[in-house]
Amino acid sequence: MSGPPASLVGFEVWAELVGDSPTSRTEWAAVMDAWSQPHRRYHDLAHLAAVLGLVSQLDGTATDPAAVRLAAWYHDVVYEPTRGDNERVSAERARAGLRGLVPGERIAEVERLVLLTAGHDPSADDRNGAVLCDADLAVLAGPPEAYIAYASAVRAEYGHLSDEEFTRGRIAVLESLLAQAALYRTPEAARQWTAPARANLATELMLLRRRAAPGAVGPSSGAAPPPSAG
Repeated sequence: MSGPPASLVGFEVWAELVGDSPTSRTEWAAVMDAWSQPHRRYHDLAHLAAVLGLVSQLDGTATDPAAVRLAAWYHDVVYEPTRGDNERVSAERARAGLRGLVPGERIAEVERLVLLTAGHDPSADDRNGAVLCDADLAVLAGPPEAYIAYASAVRAEYGHLSDEEFTRGRIAVLESLLAQAALYRTPEAARQWTAPARANLATELMLLRRRAAPGAVGPSSGAAPPPSAG
């Protein structure tokens, strides 16, 4: 299987945001290495490339497109399915990695945006957050076969959980997403992706509820975080 196109994750794209320097090259290599960890089945370089490409399509509505793109680079830079603070640690990693490469105000915005991906629920006036969250959740609106592949990859990342534990956690994630008044906040994404995403989510939720029956589905008794949304 070929990797993601260099036009999306190559150093030249990175350097447009942070410049070309030894520090910049070292940080880009470290970020790429993090996204290439072997335990990643969905949250990998292909996902990073997809989010970066979609951000480029949607960021005409952003107030700081460069910050949104940098947040995309870092939004899952730390991803360990056994922990529940990946977004917080990723935001901290962004702050440390970008220090001295971009202004402090932009670093603060990148941190905020990375943290926002924990819930994918930006405020109505958060145009930067809308772009990043919509790009991250675009996978939910894919064709049914692509959605199945995504859901299967997420399950593989949570292979340490039993089927019962995974089902409980995943149901909680799907219910939370479907309860949101708006899955997508940018006009283009809302128009094109809302209906297929809700259909995919509802179908998966129905199947998981059938799998969970006849037992009650409640909060997981384990310490593992719920399976990721995007």
